[in-house]
Amino acid sequence: MNATRPDAKPARDTGTFTITDLAREFDITPRAIRFYEDHGILQPTRAGASGLKRVYSPRDRTRLKLTLRGKRLGLTLAQVRELIDMYESPKDALAQAKRFLAVLTQHRAALEQQREDIEVTLAEIERHEAECRRILGRR
Repeated sequence: MNATRPDAKPARDTGTFTITDLAREFDITPRAIRFYEDHGILQPTRAGASGLKRVYSPRDRTRLKLTLRGKRLGLTLAQVRELIDMYESPKDALAQAKRFLAVLTQHRAALEQQREDIEVTLAEIERHEAECRRILGRR
């Protein structure tokens, strides 16, 4: 899912990308790209006589790639944006790694709690199923 296509090329070899280029490369819809734009993750320039044509830079492409990777990890859009913005700033790499680790640790804890909740729910369903089978077996 969302793998980069090897045949994706920058628009007209200018080092820029159209919304169609990115949508095809990452197998997402232009609407999804506009969503990330609306949330400030992507910031294309405008071109054309009407200024409606979006032109994405290699920076936008990288931010989109990192956003989709973060989504696959189950991070929230706010977490993804914070991490991407953090890595674009000239801050200390050690501090960045600590923050990323904190986000991952928090996310892992939430997933482990969800897994525990699912296991409890499945056990409860199993008990109800057994009871239903027992009742049906008497008839």
